Amino acid sequence: MGALDEGHFDVELENGVKLGCPELGGEELPDTSAIQDAVQVLLQGLGEDVNREGLKKTPLRVAKAFLEGTRGYRQYVKDIVQGALFPEVGLDKDIGHAGGAGGLVIVRDLNLFSYCESCLLPFQVKCHVGYVPSGQRVVGLSKLSRVSDVFAKRLQDPQRLANEIASALQNGIKPAGVAVVLQCLHIQFPASHTSNHEDWVKIQVSSGSGAFKDEKAGVWGDFLSLLKFRGININTDSSGKSWCPSRSPSSPTTCSSFGSLNPRMVTAVTSIIRSLGEDPSRKELVGTPSRFVKWLMNFQNTSLPMKLNGCTIHKVDSLPNGEANGEMEQIHSELNLPFWSQCEHHLLPFHGSVHIGYFHREGYGPSMKSLLQSIVHFYGFKLQVQERLTRQIAETVSSLLGGDVMVVVEAYHTCMISRGIEKFGSSTATIAVLGRFSTDSVARAKFLDSISEANGG
Repeated sequence: MGALDEGHFDVELENGVKLGCPELGGEELPDTSAIQDAVQVLLQGLGEDVNREGLKKTPLRVAKAFLEGTRGYRQYVKDIVQGALFPEVGLDKDIGHAGGAGGLVIVRDLNLFSYCESCLLPFQVKCHVGYVPSGQRVVGLSKLSRVSDVFAKRLQDPQRLANEIASALQNGIKPAGVAVVLQCLHIQFPASHTSNHEDWVKIQVSSGSGAFKDEKAGVWGDFLSLLKFRGININTDSSGKSWCPSRSPSSPTTCSSFGSLNPRMVTAVTSIIRSLGEDPSRKELVGTPSRFVKWLMNFQNTSLPMKLNGCTIHKVDSLPNGEANGEMEQIHSELNLPFWSQCEHHLLPFHGSVHIGYFHREGYGPSMKSLLQSIVHFYGFKLQVQERLTRQIAETVSSLLGGDVMVVVEAYHTCMISRGIEKFGSSTATIAVLGRFSTDSVARAKFLDSISEANGG
């Protein structure tokens, strides 16, 4: 259970802003020009043409995404809580204790997102908040979500986030106690361009105040039991677990393959952090600019020839009626090839799986999967959009295997959870069809069915 810094938010509740942050009004949006200039420096450092059609508006998009995702620095906590407190119905001054007739109040499954202070990538949060009313005061339930969101919309660490939510509610509502449990998911970094990967790093944290300060208190048992009603099983022992993958020795953001970092890019990220209302010299943020630049350098533009893992295959022309030397060509597929990429519109990662179908005669050998995976990685590790990625993979495979190709890309985009849309769990699918697949509906259906069957559909 997280320890609270008692009184840390007394000043915030008085002044409405976090200590050390600009006193900006709740609706005022800071100037985006400094962030836009910094993003241009990052794009140039990646070898990109900032005037390219797909990148012209990227600096503005990134600036707006960052400011939207950190709007908690500019919001007033006290304005959310004050005016939302009202007497608990049916509770007299001399009856009951703690919550009296009302008892424990819980709001479960609040979907939040936050930016990781270690790497500046967004992470997902499933938030569960409970409190025991006292002093005849209860708060509108929606305010629990709004207060939680204020602190989520800042550069964060999971434990600090839980502590800040609990402390703010304790100081704002004056209840008998507050409990907060967070289930957090951070996008996993690929250890290499060719390795399989897990999608998420997962961690659970909790924080309690008042009646919940003792993690062995019976009221914690009540809280966790009410979570189990929804199938939520909590193990808040996260001791020894690392959180941000950027701090992992196997992470690409800690490897030395990039040589010395571009100092202008590091300075640009420092400028972004300062523009968001944070102090880049805060100890938790000192290494963040370098870690973010190292992550971006995985997606630098390159004109080097495509490396296909040493595999060589000659183009095979499509054959009339699918026949050659008495042999029938058959639909073959390589499914669930993992990929990573970086959205060129928002500089946020997206990742998922690629499925490739093509006509062929038997005999290509076991190197085919390695070849296709190399093609996927080559086009994935760039600033991309999913539609272009799908088309480029299809065209390259088509040029190698004779023209009859179908490609399906399924992806999860972090920009879908970090730009005000906040659509948790949503995914996108794109399709490219070339040659025989474009006219043969039976072949298309057969290939799509194979994807479904391979994934338990």
